[in-house]
Amino acid sequence: MKIDLRSDTVTRPSEEMMRAIINAEVGDDVYKEDPTANRLEARVAEFFGMDSALFFPTGSMANQAAIKMHTQPGEQLIADKWAHVYNYEGGGVSFNSGVSCKLVDGDRGMITAAQVEENINPPDFYHSPLTTLVCLENTTNKGGGACYDFSEIEKIRSVCDAHGLGLHLDGARLMNALVAKKDSPKDYGRVFDTISICLSKGLGTPMGTVLAGKSEIMKKAMRVRKVLGGGMRQIGFMAAAGLFALENNVERLAEDHKRASEIAEVLAQLEYVKKVEPTETNIVIFYLAVGISDEKFMEDLAQKNIRISNMGQGKLRIVTHLDYTQEMHERFLEVLKNYN
Repeated sequence: MKIDLRSDTVTRPSEEMMRAIINAEVGDDVYKEDPTANRLEARVAEFFGMDSALFFPTGSMANQAAIKMHTQPGEQLIADKWAHVYNYEGGGVSFNSGVSCKLVDGDRGMITAAQVEENINPPDFYHSPLTTLVCLENTTNKGGGACYDFSEIEKIRSVCDAHGLGLHLDGARLMNALVAKKDSPKDYGRVFDTISICLSKGLGTPMGTVLAGKSEIMKKAMRVRKVLGGGMRQIGFMAAAGLFALENNVERLAEDHKRASEIAEVLAQLEYVKKVEPTETNIVIFYLAVGISDEKFMEDLAQKNIRISNMGQGKLRIVTHLDYTQEMHERFLEVLKNYN
């Protein structure tokens, strides 16, 4: 039995999803003539109460497009120091948009309205970059699947409004946050200018992210996607997988959260584990006790056909997902309990 807990991106389409893919009605999306892609985009826009949405091949491209749509070269965005747009998108903020990042020391990848306020550069001080955008991430990846309290996001929106800043959400795992916190997606659509939502993290599709937003900024989306090389043809096959996922794989995220919580509880009781971060959704972050090698621990797990992620600096990550079964779960907990 192989147990892969490196990420929720390792899943494979179910038979039902494959049938939806095979039977999809398709067309040329560059001409906006793919009916299934159009349906998916309309579905996501309506879900958030946004004006429009656009399918992207990857989450990084969707985030980078949003940043480019919000900013001009030489400007600056504010984000947490662990933000995906800064750490895991290949330097795209500077390469694609010519924009710098003001990194904030938040809590598990989450920043506050007060921190946003204090990190805005004075607009009349021409020696520093002009602050024009705030990027939030929900749930947070390096923060262990942490979820914002929506009330704090509303406060951040107020700060952005007061200073004329755009507000983008890297919502790669937003569905996890919505299920865990029972927040309203339309509240998110009301507060954010743009939202990216990944279909291959947690929701089980082979690829794809949808960027939703307000019409004033989304009118730039097609052109920016083209510039970034994201013009695609019969993408209805992947859009069909996305529609299937939205209809069938959202509520079940609670199962992933439950299993992650159970893993965290077991880890917290083990002598060889120094610390386990609070676990809210499907990501477990933990640290081994002093003297225990991360590399050896992972090699020992690999010998038992179990794979997890090493994020560096002693931070180990486990991510539960829809291909992680109850049988695998019980086996993994047994291995953890008996490791020495």
